[in-house]
Amino acid sequence: MKQIGYLLLVMVVLFSCKKEKKEIMNGVPELVQEEKAPPVIKEFGYVLNDFNVVRDTIRSGDSFGAIMDFHGIGTAKVFEITNAIKDTFNVARIKAGKPYTLLKSKDTTDKVQVFVYQDNKIDYTVIDLRDSISARKNKKPVALVEKVASGTINSSLMQTFDDMDLNFLVAYNMADIYAWTIDFTRLQAGDRFKVVYTERFIDDSIPAGVDQIKASYFEHRGKSIYAFRFMDDSINKSMDYFDEKANNLRRAFLTAPVKFSRISSRYNLKRRIKYYGNKIRPHRGTDFAAPVGTPILATSDGIVTKSERKGGNGKYVKIRHNATYDTQYLHMSKQAVKVGQFVKQGDVIGYIGMTGNTSGPHVCYRFWKNGKEVDPFREDLPASKPLADSLRTGFYNHIKPLRTQLDSILFKPEKPKKPEEIL
Repeated sequence: MKQIGYLLLVMVVLFSCKKEKKEIMNGVPELVQEEKAPPVIKEFGYVLNDFNVVRDTIRSGDSFGAIMDFHGIGTAKVFEITNAIKDTFNVARIKAGKPYTLLKSKDTTDKVQVFVYQDNKIDYTVIDLRDSISARKNKKPVALVEKVASGTINSSLMQTFDDMDLNFLVAYNMADIYAWTIDFTRLQAGDRFKVVYTERFIDDSIPAGVDQIKASYFEHRGKSIYAFRFMDDSINKSMDYFDEKANNLRRAFLTAPVKFSRISSRYNLKRRIKYYGNKIRPHRGTDFAAPVGTPILATSDGIVTKSERKGGNGKYVKIRHNATYDTQYLHMSKQAVKVGQFVKQGDVIGYIGMTGNTSGPHVCYRFWKNGKEVDPFREDLPASKPLADSLRTGFYNHIKPLRTQLDSILFKPEKPKKPEEIL
């Protein structure tokens, strides 16, 4: 028994020595690892760690009052809030689908202290209920990231962007830039493009849309067309796109009244229709097929002279552009303009439909020159004024590095160019 007791005593002493040795090594106490503090999260100008955070989305039928009531704020207080902030924010205009955030106190009351309504990914409104009721509009900080892309058309511009997992908004913007010079309903397999653009990012990671196209190159039917963004009016701060020779890419008329549609029937004065016994029935317009509800665009600035429904035309709009040109847009499901209204090029004037004599959804686009219906695709339509001589030196200096950058972008799967081949 004495031996067992002795052994137990030795073991306790050895264990104590090891523990002491571990705690004091060479006279230096071992550092005790402290728990890491949670990361500080900031958003909307607040440290979210200081609140209980509730995130939700406005649902159909929701109102500001109903949301507040659900979180413990009564009718009288809601009335006080809406009156205090009415000059900054109209609570009656909150929309279904928009996100909102509630910051609530971290105590037993769980009281709402801040309400944040997000108009979009960037813009938001803060209603602070803490000391005194106040409201302010603000924007999330946005970083611009420059990107480049290139591709070869197989079927359509949109399909090519989709296949390459590129932002489709770049395709839309390119279509706007080249709307006067390229018929996007007649792209050919093998047409190619390059583009330099900037994209918006919130918190360096959340995409917030395309900012602008700085420069692009489109090779259509073997013809190369450069486009460079440049300020052509310093007073009004207006920007436009010019080719490498400072010619404005804008024309007096768009090539089509619908984006990314297809031509289902062209202008043809000798067209024969089987339904009418193969008799000649002249077609004095160009049909652009697209789904019902697709926006129809004014192809040039002008005054609306007709917006009505009549016979085989169905619902239609006619625009007087100047003493020489008029355009007409037939078979709409709905007009979006009134007689006497001034419209600008690219404005939505109606929507694709099937009213009047039509076998499918499309817009029949008719074009008059000096009172006579003509084929706009066979007309030498006027171009916009080129860049002023006084701005050309600055323009050429501006586009030089952009052109070098464009020319160095490869068309996949091309092999890399040698430095001497870039320019």
